[in-house]
Amino acid sequence: MIAKTMLIQNPAVNSVVDETEIYRELLPLAGASIIELGCGAAKHTRTIAETCNPASILACEVDTRQHQKNLAITDLPNVKFVLAGAQAIPADDASADIVMMFKSLHHVPMDLMATAFQEIARVLRPGGLAYISEPVYAGDFNEVLKLFNDEQVVRRAAFDAVQAAVADGVLELVEQRFFNTPNRFETFEDFEHRIMQVTHSDYSMSPELHERVKTRFADFMTPDGANFVMPIRVDLLRRATT
Repeated sequence: MIAKTMLIQNPAVNSVVDETEIYRELLPLAGASIIELGCGAAKHTRTIAETCNPASILACEVDTRQHQKNLAITDLPNVKFVLAGAQAIPADDASADIVMMFKSLHHVPMDLMATAFQEIARVLRPGGLAYISEPVYAGDFNEVLKLFNDEQVVRRAAFDAVQAAVADGVLELVEQRFFNTPNRFETFEDFEHRIMQVTHSDYSMSPELHERVKTRFADFMTPDGANFVMPIRVDLLRRATT
């Protein structure tokens, strides 16, 4: 087990892997009761439901427009989509084996992050695991993103919230894992659709700023599109058994 003082925010790493490899290695997903917080468009939800044989997934999302789209998904019988945030999880005490957050902790209001960890601990069974995946504030993709959505403050707050949850004994630290995950865009229009036009955020910008983003993005275009790697930190936490 990693000591509490060894939580690391941003080391240099070279490995490039799909995140599915990471959570399949770290988590006993088969037969598990899972809560996913901030499921977004349910990409990971679908992968886990279809390939990892969980007992159930409670997939929570706070964006009402995305939630309505998720409710139209009818081919995942072991998944229940609900409109809810990490600070108020609609689940009974000690009802989940695993709680998962994919790049969503930094979207929780900063003054509610501590509450979110209390909620995660509440819904986990003793010995249950929390998988918290967060983007590291570094890399070429971040250089483009921060022109219109600088997340340095909220990402630091998310890391601080993990540290505080461990230091205060809300959850135990099991392991940290650092890796790069591929992030490819065919065109700038693809980037606009997937990143700049998401329903959970309003990235209104002036024509001048839009042109700056487009020009910076063009620096990374190749005949095969724009291929980024995004540095990711995973904090694997556990509810104590006693």
